[in-house]
Amino acid sequence: MTRPFDGVRVLDFTHVVSGPFGSYQLALQGADVIKIEQRGGEEMRFGSLTPDWGKQGYSPGWAALNGNKRSLTLDLKQPRAIEIVKRLAATADVVMENFRPGVMDKLGIGHATLSEINPALIYCAVTGFGQEGPEAQTASFDGMIQAISGMMSMTGDPATGPVRTGFAAADTITGITAAYAISCALFQRTRTGRGQFVDVAMLDASMSLMAQQLTECLIGGHIQRQFGNLSVSRKPTANMFPTQDGNMILAVINEKQYRRLMTTLRLTDVFDDPRFETWTLRIANGQVLRERIAQAMRERSTDEWVERFKAADIPCGRVLNVREALDNPQLKHRAVIQHIDGPLGAMSLIGPGFKLADGTGAVVRPPPLPGQHVDELLQEMGYTHAQIEQLRSDDVV
Repeated sequence: MTRPFDGVRVLDFTHVVSGPFGSYQLALQGADVIKIEQRGGEEMRFGSLTPDWGKQGYSPGWAALNGNKRSLTLDLKQPRAIEIVKRLAATADVVMENFRPGVMDKLGIGHATLSEINPALIYCAVTGFGQEGPEAQTASFDGMIQAISGMMSMTGDPATGPVRTGFAAADTITGITAAYAISCALFQRTRTGRGQFVDVAMLDASMSLMAQQLTECLIGGHIQRQFGNLSVSRKPTANMFPTQDGNMILAVINEKQYRRLMTTLRLTDVFDDPRFETWTLRIANGQVLRERIAQAMRERSTDEWVERFKAADIPCGRVLNVREALDNPQLKHRAVIQHIDGPLGAMSLIGPGFKLADGTGAVVRPPPLPGQHVDELLQEMGYTHAQIEQLRSDDVV
């Protein structure tokens, strides 16, 4: 059974998070992603919370973004390395890079040069701010984009001030956006026969993620503020509440759910309280209602409440740490966590976030060691063993 991008070749010059996460999505779906790294491997390989792996250029944080890829190390300052890239580009479908605008042009392998070699080539450049505009040459990173996009201003509690998300939200949404943009360009090519330049900016992608909140401001002038763990609906029954031994999120946002919740909590007196007659009044008197719910929920354990709420069809969830979340049997049933043997031993990676009935994506190749596929790739291009050894001796590969 084939996967969607079987037969599609991607030259991946990206590094750090946003670009590699995007190319990983294509690799999961069958694309032959050739990761072109500096000699010795990119820096992300070596920074790690797991030092034994990081010292060997195999940081788990790096591995998470680079499964299914092949590694070709090149010194792009050498003409023979540029010649290798051009030969690869002649038969590639996609080039991905996330340098500042102009860097690839200076190396002699920018869009203009490579598209002349291969007019069907799709060239995707991922940057902080896009190819043009007053900030085009400004360096960017996830926290910076979270700050200037308004994302941080909406996250956290007013008492503690703005807070970043607990993961690289700006980086990862940019990666997903890049993968989607490339998919669009590949589909469009089936009708036009032509490649094209794809311009993906972290700021643009992050703003698109917040379309609801931004449109509220554009149309109604409403500036989103921090509401802690309260739902975007602002309904006081959709919030985090403490239990006897932990915390839970409730997502009660309609009338039927509200009545079931209050009945389960044995707070049916609220049905006759004029302060809580409508959602508008409940929101206006939200603090009082929240305190009533919190007091009731502290009387039982999280497990007890989960059982009772599920029986009453009340949307809820435990607040889990990462280890607890990974142990969710639903993830195992869906094969979200995928297992493979890597060069340092058995490892687990996160697979695609969706399933296809015909040829869904999967982790089929472990993340590569630096330059692991140099010989394989050069031989595919027609280089002899002697030529490869000479390139290695001259520090080209």
